[in-house]
Amino acid sequence: MPLFDFCFNFTSAKFRDDEQGFLHRAFDAGVSHFLVPGSDQEDSQFAVELAELYQPGIYAAVGVHPHLARNWQDNTLATLRSLAESERVKAIGEAGLDFNRNFSSHEQQELAFRQQIELAIELQKPLFLHERDAHDKFFSILSNYKNHIGPTVVHCFTGDAQALENYLNMDLYIGITGWICDERRGGHLHDLVKVIPEHRLLIETDAPYLFPRTFQPRPKKMTNEPAYLPHIAEHIAYHRGDSMERLCDYTMSNSLRFLGVTDLQ
Repeated sequence: MPLFDFCFNFTSAKFRDDEQGFLHRAFDAGVSHFLVPGSDQEDSQFAVELAELYQPGIYAAVGVHPHLARNWQDNTLATLRSLAESERVKAIGEAGLDFNRNFSSHEQQELAFRQQIELAIELQKPLFLHERDAHDKFFSILSNYKNHIGPTVVHCFTGDAQALENYLNMDLYIGITGWICDERRGGHLHDLVKVIPEHRLLIETDAPYLFPRTFQPRPKKMTNEPAYLPHIAEHIAYHRGDSMERLCDYTMSNSLRFLGVTDLQ
């Protein structure tokens, strides 16, 4: 059964030396579809270019990551709106709040977050969101738009049971990564992943980040890549009490439905 990697940061410099090699390894592992998010204006442009170059099966999201919200400019919204005209662009993001590292001020992050929510509503596109150590403010802002937003995912979910309950009560999708394979930080996800309804679960590598620590044998370069998604999926299926076949089936269906893709192109 094919898999959809719902967060492949293909714009990362770590993939430039062998773009086709990373894709071929993914295809050989059974990963057939990918969403490539943007992190700022230039990165979003590159995400679109990659999605157009390597189609079918690769889609883009355009947005400004909270780490780079300090770079939000007067023309950023117009640039994202223009990029979203590409047929390969299926979502707005990676947008949200990250109060863990605070590479941008809270005010800058909140401004960029609100602007991108409103852009998604204007364009009637799904939202691809990032939240870390900012649940209360993130949820408060998003709640103000709950009657207007379309499909929305909190990608790379690492939060607690209350955060998960809040997101599910708003009918958000939840993205689970190889964080679930990390015995130091991800053990709490073993129970929480069971709570996610199957029609709201998405799976992702977040490559090149979050190499799954349980993968053996470990490669010399600990760069995460989409070819490792089946390993992550096996862990998710195990902790949910699902078969791999069922997990592959409904997470692929969820991914395509979220993006509004009907022809697998």
